Amino acid sequence: MPNAAKTTPAALSSPVSSSVSRSLSRSGGRVTGAYLQPLLDVASARGVALTALARAAGLAEHALSPLPETLAASDYVRLLDVAAQLANDQHFGLHVGESVKLGTYTVYGLILLSCHDFGQVFQQTLRYEGLAHDLGRSDLLVQNQLAQYQWHSHFPNASRHLAESVFAGIRVFGNWLAGAPLPPVPISFTHAAPDDCSEHLRIFGDATVFDAALNSASFDAALLSWPVPNADVGMYPVLQQHAEHLLQEKRRAQLDGGIVAQVRATIIANLTQDRAKLAFIAQDLSLTQRTLQRKLSEAGSSFQQVLDHTRHELAKDYLRQRQLNLADIAFLLGYQEQSAFNHAFKGWFGISPGSYREQL
Repeated sequence: MPNAAKTTPAALSSPVSSSVSRSLSRSGGRVTGAYLQPLLDVASARGVALTALARAAGLAEHALSPLPETLAASDYVRLLDVAAQLANDQHFGLHVGESVKLGTYTVYGLILLSCHDFGQVFQQTLRYEGLAHDLGRSDLLVQNQLAQYQWHSHFPNASRHLAESVFAGIRVFGNWLAGAPLPPVPISFTHAAPDDCSEHLRIFGDATVFDAALNSASFDAALLSWPVPNADVGMYPVLQQHAEHLLQEKRRAQLDGGIVAQVRATIIANLTQDRAKLAFIAQDLSLTQRTLQRKLSEAGSSFQQVLDHTRHELAKDYLRQRQLNLADIAFLLGYQEQSAFNHAFKGWFGISPGSYREQL
């Protein structure tokens, strides 16, 4: 594999995504509950009780059950190591990566499933991977006929379980996207080789390198033009708009830090799942409903005001996106029926959404 530091390849990167990642890295960042689930599944399958796992990782006994909406990224990294020890599984990270499912990557994963080819898949990964976790940042370097995917961990002192779980997960998800097993490609890890590399051989093939300068995978750039055979490309505009707002609100909440910004970001993340309700939002923020209402009151607001304002502003933005029809917008705003959205919108603006769009 060429040394990327000595080349001047064209780079596909996302400035917004990178800046968000750096900001979140400084504060520790988060992982979603969906991304945490495979770790818990593998631990449970090996006889590790979730209460025991939580205690061993220094968390509250019931911190992992019910599944939290998000978890501190630093806690996730610690859970990988603790679970590996409790399960007596020296390849725990690889097995976690192999256990990813279609829902593991949340809306980011759905966007990948709506991409028309692997080039678009990588572009969307660079921008939206932070919607699933803040564990690291991706880059894609392309020079001549060679492409190199790089993953830069935000936890450089983490054990090998972290990087190995990421790359095993990418392998599994890539096979789903391709509709068939992808050809083995050279994989490089920055950590030292374990005593037993049999699982690496089974998952990645015989071209795995350790003690490398980067965590990376190198492959023929022609793979970027491979189609995603079962892609639902018609859903891409809807999912992309939703992901953009999630990304913006995540950044805003990180920079602001106030309770209103946090609630707004959490509402947006839950709108399409019909979970934009006080009880769910309080649970996701690890607050009681009463405490959340008190904090919002102290900030001069209320939950209903934040919810209405969030929907109000999103609706105006979505109506500017001509590729979104009114049914799509109603779904993105968390309404079960388009008629409910029409009624709410008329209450805000005095006209229907269709009339508003015509006036733009």
